[in-house]
Amino acid sequence: MDILPVVWFVAIAVLWTGFLLLEGFDLGVGMHILFSAKNEKERRTMLNTIGPVWDGNEVWLITAGAAMFAAFPLWYASLFSALYIPLTITLLALILRAVSIEWRGKVHTPRWTMAWTRALGWGSLVVAFCIGAALAITSTGLPIDANGDRVGHPFVWLTVPAVLGGLALVGFALLHGAVFLTLKTDGEIRDRAARFSGTWAPVLLLPAAAWALWVQFAHGGGTWLSWALVALAVAGLLTTWFAARGRREALAFLGCSGFIVGGAGAVFAAMFPWVLPSTLDEAFGLTVWNASSSTYTLTVMTIVAAIGLPIIIGYQAWSYWIFRQRLTPGMIPDAHIVIPAILRDRDEAR
Repeated sequence: MDILPVVWFVAIAVLWTGFLLLEGFDLGVGMHILFSAKNEKERRTMLNTIGPVWDGNEVWLITAGAAMFAAFPLWYASLFSALYIPLTITLLALILRAVSIEWRGKVHTPRWTMAWTRALGWGSLVVAFCIGAALAITSTGLPIDANGDRVGHPFVWLTVPAVLGGLALVGFALLHGAVFLTLKTDGEIRDRAARFSGTWAPVLLLPAAAWALWVQFAHGGGTWLSWALVALAVAGLLTTWFAARGRREALAFLGCSGFIVGGAGAVFAAMFPWVLPSTLDEAFGLTVWNASSSTYTLTVMTIVAAIGLPIIIGYQAWSYWIFRQRLTPGMIPDAHIVIPAILRDRDEAR
């Protein structure tokens, strides 16, 4: 048995889990800016908690997609061609979200600022929902034929598991974002986020728990490993809830992280060796064996990953350490107009 396809299946599971863990809280903060902040100072404080790290977190999404493309080209081709509508919406929402972070401070009018605040909040929600739906579909299957092509209309992917996966990631991101805000802010924002996470943790994580259990039974009842990871997810949920209610914020963040590591790990462990089951005929489904690249390609990828992955983890850990300080609205300066140097030079020359 060639071990490299299994190694890369595990690697892709780790990359997606890393993305959900890191991008989960900054998508959640983006949504909280929309409805939790009481004024512009609070919105800017929340935005500054993710400002130094949000684009680095998206590296995990790009790396996970690139790894799927290179290690399992049939998985990538079948999934991305079948989901071109939701993935196009996801891409547009990612662009809208990035542009809103960069542009909302360029002009200081209430209409401009609120427009980009809404773009950030709704963009974060759409990204979370669509990626959750896509991951749920790859774990439960699509109507694909023997060539890996989708059978049916362009919205055939819009199933109960897809909606459940979308709600799961939105709920997790909202909770993870609130727990992150309790670690990164102080004062009223911190208190409000603590009350939110202590009250709503079980409700927000319920769709994710249902998705993890759905996948267990959809793939023959799961394995001892997948059920052990389900147990880890349940422990993470309970830890998050009780720690948040007791204002033990670091423990709540660890619990929330344990929940997503256990939950995502349980899904990937239960679906192995499938990477994209077919709901038409089991024989049409894609597995790690019939969808993987050649041994030569996987060997080269393994060498590159062994060099590059520690570098990515290292610079991200350094970024989190450098920007570890708590923020308060009092630390945020008043908005002021900044005239670009090129315009200042032009005015002085007149």
